[in-house]
Amino acid sequence: MTVLEIKDLHVSIEEKEILKGVNLRLQTGQIAAIMGPNGTGKSTLSAAIMGNPNYEITQGDILFDGESILDLEVDERARLGLFLAMQYPSEIPGITNAEFIRAAMNAGKEDEEKISVLDFITKLDEKMELLGMREEMAERYLNEGFSGGEKKRNEILQLLMLEPRFALLDEIDSGLDIDALKVVSKGVNAMRGEGFGAMIITHYQRLLNYIQPDVVHVMMDGKVVLSGGAELAARLEQEGYANIAEELGYEYHEEA
Repeated sequence: MTVLEIKDLHVSIEEKEILKGVNLRLQTGQIAAIMGPNGTGKSTLSAAIMGNPNYEITQGDILFDGESILDLEVDERARLGLFLAMQYPSEIPGITNAEFIRAAMNAGKEDEEKISVLDFITKLDEKMELLGMREEMAERYLNEGFSGGEKKRNEILQLLMLEPRFALLDEIDSGLDIDALKVVSKGVNAMRGEGFGAMIITHYQRLLNYIQPDVVHVMMDGKVVLSGGAELAARLEQEGYANIAEELGYEYHEEA
């Protein structure tokens, strides 16, 4: 079992404090859902874990199997086994999907460890079929001209190919119709197992109808304020964040 632990994490952007002491323990073999209203710091948390330099960690630590990763660059964290699927993936003209994924799979490896062309193509075909992606998608430039649903499927394709130990999935359900949501969920569920853990950021119960979380954490005002099982997500859907905030003694404001 691999453990990713966030301890008393404080994070600021342009001197504005967003995270105000997040404590969280993630482990392989488990899928955790992070829920909460807009502006509470959910996406900031995933960016800070991955090492985005625009986010300043002013206090606390991030431990990967007991070792701090705060001094590691983004690519070093990725090689450890961290993966971030962003809400708005970037377009990269001139680099095909297949080229990008193979380069990512081989990054930092010795020549004898790199995946062969034949093995890569075999695996890519298998994962694209699982996600219902057309073969031509492999030769299109990375995310260029992709619809929202295609971008999300492409992020999950990268997840399936790279097989990280931890996936940080930031609102992968955003803008998806029900068919695309089912496909994306199928891909994430295909990764479930003792060697894989995920942190799924979402506002809504509907994604968790397809990806059953082992634990649900609620964030408000830059902190984790409530944790529970999958039933907590259903409670949030029924009662709303405002009622939960009042019950816990937090001031609630929904930000755009």
